[in-house]
Amino acid sequence: MEFRLAERADVPTILELLADDEISRARGFGTVPEEVDAATWAAFEAIDADPGNELIVGVDGGEVLATCQLTFTPGLSRGGAWRMTIEAVRVRVDRRGGGSGRQMMAYAVERARERGCRVVQLTTDKRRTEAHRFYEKLGFTASHEGMKLAI
Repeated sequence: MEFRLAERADVPTILELLADDEISRARGFGTVPEEVDAATWAAFEAIDADPGNELIVGVDGGEVLATCQLTFTPGLSRGGAWRMTIEAVRVRVDRRGGGSGRQMMAYAVERARERGCRVVQLTTDKRRTEAHRFYEKLGFTASHEGMKLAI
């Protein structure tokens, strides 16, 4: 699998990947509309234009099979260390368990090293127990409790 920055043409497939599980559908995601709405296109354009964000796709045989978003953040904590947050990690259902996710995460961690980050962090829904085991096998630890406020 090869990894690259997502292009505009990848957005519908990325949205399908993001909507491809029960937890996501319960949040209101599901069938991807034929026409992606203006807010989604605006979000893609903002991510694409921001050097602190990278929307990544994993491609094999010309097909987008995996995605994640990488956000690079400077901070005063940890002696001014930069951190990378990995979000929206998805691998197409029929490719899970075959190493595609491991490859994508290795790519993401390497991007963090290249950008001088000293911490890689992510959040994962508490109900995604298989994902928790996957991240733990990669060396991630559940060191903090995440909280969200929908506004």
